[in-house]
Amino acid sequence: MFLDDYYTVRDGRFCISAEQASRFAKQMADDYNPIHDPDARRFCVPGDLLFALVLAHHGLSQQMSFYFRGMVGADMPLEINECSDGTLVMSDTSGKEVLIVERSGETTRDPAVIEAFTCRYIAFSGRNFPHYLKPLMEQQGVMFNPQRPLVIYDSMGFMLNSLDIASLEVEFAGSSFEVNGKRGDAHLEFRMLSQGEPVGSGSKKLVVSGLRAYDATVMNEFVDDFERRKTRCEQVN
Repeated sequence: MFLDDYYTVRDGRFCISAEQASRFAKQMADDYNPIHDPDARRFCVPGDLLFALVLAHHGLSQQMSFYFRGMVGADMPLEINECSDGTLVMSDTSGKEVLIVERSGETTRDPAVIEAFTCRYIAFSGRNFPHYLKPLMEQQGVMFNPQRPLVIYDSMGFMLNSLDIASLEVEFAGSSFEVNGKRGDAHLEFRMLSQGEPVGSGSKKLVVSGLRAYDATVMNEFVDDFERRKTRCEQVN
């Protein structure tokens, strides 16, 4: 399975080390959010890795909604249980829910289809910053704390007209940013195409914490540092 390098199974539960999570973020999602670094003080397993595990083990449905309930730390044993209504719940050993998945419509377990869909979506999803978030924050006159940037995956959902997907492209389709005090909710819309024809659409929500007044000089310096860091990581990998 294409995800085998990014998790292990212990006593029937998924376990993701900080190193595995960080490799997934950089190699699969092109995501260089500092909270996915193994030595990050507030380390967090990428939400897209949890998303990918659900699809790989429970299939791809035409309509799916993912609700992330908290940050998942390194080496946290996780299990996925199916409720009577088909809802999937990922939880830790204490029973705390970390991800809830609602789904409906037809479902495919074809590994090739699931891998193609997952990889295309993750490639889009990992490009949150600076591609989409920076212009959104600039328009609203706010920015995160550059010393402690905290951008959390809140939820995502999509609807596919059909699971007969010969090829797939995921394209950006619009965005918005709502400011509530020191917190901001970013909404990113996307559409999905197969052989040039529309086959579905979706959206994802990110929560940006610690908002302050936008400072172009500080933000540009942060972006420059971010790009240099990304380049160094790409050279290492």
